[in-house]
Amino acid sequence: QVQLVESGGGWVQAGGSLRLSCAASAFIFSEYGMGWFRQAPGKERELVAGITRNEITYYADSVKGRFIISRDNAKNTVALQMNSLKPEDTAVYYCAARRGWVSPERGQYDYWGQGTQVTVSS
Repeated sequence: QVQLVESGGGWVQAGGSLRLSCAASAFIFSEYGMGWFRQAPGKERELVAGITRNEITYYADSVKGRFIISRDNAKNTVALQMNSLKPEDTAVYYCAARRGWVSPERGQYDYWGQGTQVTVSS
């Protein structure tokens, strides 16, 4: 059974850092593009960072220069280092997998994790 399990969410003050991790199982991780999405209350789920199987990265403008996505194909994990966090980063963060390239379209992802809450206080 395919699983994506996120961890590392929590509460942090503005300016702080958090590191999210996503552990994948039961699919050929190295063949998939991986994305981190987030969804704030009342808003659409949006792609904040993605990394292709060849480790080409993509970042939304809102997080560029603050977030870093990385992957470890040997451990089947993808991480999101979040620095200089802002209250507007508060959301549920989801890990997602898509065979092939990273896409900003949530409907094009094959697998999703359950999500992890990130709360940034001002």
